[in-house]
Amino acid sequence: MIRFRKFYLLIISLIVVSVWVLAQQDANERRFSMSKNLDVFNSVVRELDAFYVDTLNYEKVIRSGIDNMLDGLDPYTVYMPKEETDELKMMTTGEYAGIGALIGGKSGQVFISEPYEGKPAAKAGLKAGDVVVELDGLNLKGKSTSDVSALLKGQPKTIVKLKIQRPGETKVRSFEIMRERIVINPVVYYGVVGNNTGYVLLNEFTSNAAEEMRVALLELKNKYHVTSMVIDLRENGGGIIDEAVKMVGYFVPKGTEVVSTRGKLKQWDRTYRTINEPILPDMPLAILVSQNTASASEILSGSLQDLDRAVIVGVRTFGKGLVQQIRQLPYEGHLKVTIAKYYIPSGRCIQAIDYSNRTNDGNPIHVADSLTHEFKTKIGRTVRDGGGIRPDVEVRDSMKMSIVYYLISQNVIFDFATQYAQTHATIAEPEKFKITDAEYDQFKQFVKSKKFTYTLQSDKLLKNLMATAKMEGYDEATAADFKALQSKLIPNIDKDLETFQKDISNLINAEIIKRYYYQKGVVRYALPQDKVLLKTEELFRNMSAFNKILGK
Repeated sequence: MIRFRKFYLLIISLIVVSVWVLAQQDANERRFSMSKNLDVFNSVVRELDAFYVDTLNYEKVIRSGIDNMLDGLDPYTVYMPKEETDELKMMTTGEYAGIGALIGGKSGQVFISEPYEGKPAAKAGLKAGDVVVELDGLNLKGKSTSDVSALLKGQPKTIVKLKIQRPGETKVRSFEIMRERIVINPVVYYGVVGNNTGYVLLNEFTSNAAEEMRVALLELKNKYHVTSMVIDLRENGGGIIDEAVKMVGYFVPKGTEVVSTRGKLKQWDRTYRTINEPILPDMPLAILVSQNTASASEILSGSLQDLDRAVIVGVRTFGKGLVQQIRQLPYEGHLKVTIAKYYIPSGRCIQAIDYSNRTNDGNPIHVADSLTHEFKTKIGRTVRDGGGIRPDVEVRDSMKMSIVYYLISQNVIFDFATQYAQTHATIAEPEKFKITDAEYDQFKQFVKSKKFTYTLQSDKLLKNLMATAKMEGYDEATAADFKALQSKLIPNIDKDLETFQKDISNLINAEIIKRYYYQKGVVRYALPQDKVLLKTEELFRNMSAFNKILGK
């Protein structure tokens, strides 16, 4: 028995040593491969520097090499040189120093698309539609929006001098605006809707998001005494994990596991738990999601679904189950690198795209529904991995991509709202405002005056199909069918303006309201007709159905 035990220990020791040796060999091979390829890359650059016919722009060449290398990984792993530090700070904190306005570009001009409420641009009198023609003496004709955005930013309490061409005016206006530290509140709006339901619209998960959410929840609870709560995460692309974990803690017991991360380096593996007592431990809760709800938004919605604490309403979310970390590089650069995947309480990872496997043309592969796996929530409800958060109650937006898309993308609705605001000093409250039928007729005439045209996406796809058929030799056999179909895909602007009047009017109303009441006004206008929110309020009115969804 003793001899057998010694023999057994010897075998185990040999296995351990063999595994260690193999691991070391693998590590040595990786180090050699990296060293070899870096040496080759350096040699190529040196040879180009010495012999290439034209002078190299080193920063451009190396940046292109870095970007192409990272393009083969995932879209979240990116290099940011020193010049993009402000963008990095904006991503993580929601703050920067500037005038507080969104800008847009059209026909070689840069214009103010939205001044933020209470910020320097709005206080100075800049309006949506104003074309920025000069900045600190620099003519901006032909400048990109990114160029102008960088010029508008600067140190707090410094002056930027602007010359503005306001639509409908011949004289150029001059402004001197003092830059301020601009903090974008991640909670865009909160208030009471429906039958005493609290509503919070969260735009992003920046470093102060959880605190702003806490303030909103407490006011709705203590001042307005709401009896149910809705958190709107639609179009929220995420942000900082810790902020999402804190928010989950407002609704579940202290010490509850929210999410865990696992990556290549085990010392970075981490389990996140709530650290505070909940604010609303029992209040009925619903989370609204869309196809662009992603990352930290999916941690918040997914963990509350796994814990059977909230009903998720909307459509399937984006499916970003990857975690990034900011790494410092030489010369004040940074690398935002994907270091791990995250797993919510049921154990599932909701990553929808496999960037490590790609099709022959280089596109990453979406995880097929047939390849996803079942997991169980806290009380045993079935949920799935590999494709975002599937809502408990699905409600789809009925708006189709039609003439509406082109009216937006070509700034026709924006320009009409600019013209409208110039002739109307005030408008009704957001909940009561809407353009009249006569004003919609004016919009139709405005569209024609702009010589607006568009090509249907279906017509573009048909032309691609026709080209493919010709390449494959089927053009003659299908010519009559293609011609008949093509005749039906000719845009009829007059007809489309009538057919989609409701959708177009809603967008015109929202754009006009934004000029007077800013983003909060647009939210106030949209909520009473929001299909997803209306369905959620219906659930709250039928608590037996609400509780049944959660398995209670």
